[in-house]
Amino acid sequence: MTTSLSKPPPLGRHVMTPTASEPSTARRFRPRLWPTLAAALLIPLFIAAGQWQWTKAAAKTARQQQLDARSAEPAIAMPGTPVDAQALRDRKVIARGRYEPEQQILIDNRVHDQQAGYHVVTPLHLEGSETRLLVNRGWVKAPAEHRLLPQVETPRGIVEVQGTAVLPASRFFSLGAEGTNSEWQGVWQHLDLARYGRSVGFPIQPVVVELDARSEAGGFVRDWRRPDQRIQTNLGYALQWWAFAATTAVLWLFFSVRRTT
Repeated sequence: MTTSLSKPPPLGRHVMTPTASEPSTARRFRPRLWPTLAAALLIPLFIAAGQWQWTKAAAKTARQQQLDARSAEPAIAMPGTPVDAQALRDRKVIARGRYEPEQQILIDNRVHDQQAGYHVVTPLHLEGSETRLLVNRGWVKAPAEHRLLPQVETPRGIVEVQGTAVLPASRFFSLGAEGTNSEWQGVWQHLDLARYGRSVGFPIQPVVVELDARSEAGGFVRDWRRPDQRIQTNLGYALQWWAFAATTAVLWLFFSVRRTT
């Protein structure tokens, strides 16, 4: 009877013994429904908000460039006949006439150096014409007693006005009733040329002149706001909204990749 002896395993080799199967650590892209719907809604919304702020900044830049270019051109004498508002926008103008403080209005909620006040807008009866030109003479401080209005002095006689022709904003909501000649409202929340034209009995030019800081025609504080003011804020908001969109996309991808067992 022969006996077979098994050979020992070679040196340096390990004998593999069967073990329990280890769980798999593979990951697979398996997006969940609600996070996907939320991302599909928020990402386009954030991108659109950023684009809106970026467009506002671009529009301000274009307006400032137009103002700078037109301000360098020679001043235009304001005629007594109606002008083309868009053609005259941002142009330097000169006008002669008499102020009519009876139809003067104060534009409320205007702030200068963190102080509340008003813009003083006075019609100028153009010399040799029945047409009036509204002149924004600048900012005056509001009295400490809110029920009182500031005392505004107005030059008498013929004055020469020098300033920049602007188009006031027309998109706003006003709670006040429109004034009439018999019920004149001296304080307005916004300067609405159409409303003003309906409130008076004379023709007006379709632009407003912001009185130049060097003009001596009865001006007050004339620190006019630049069109590109706060442009850096708009650009910062745009980048912030786009960062929100990118963060939302990254979070959605992170939580959509799940471990499989």
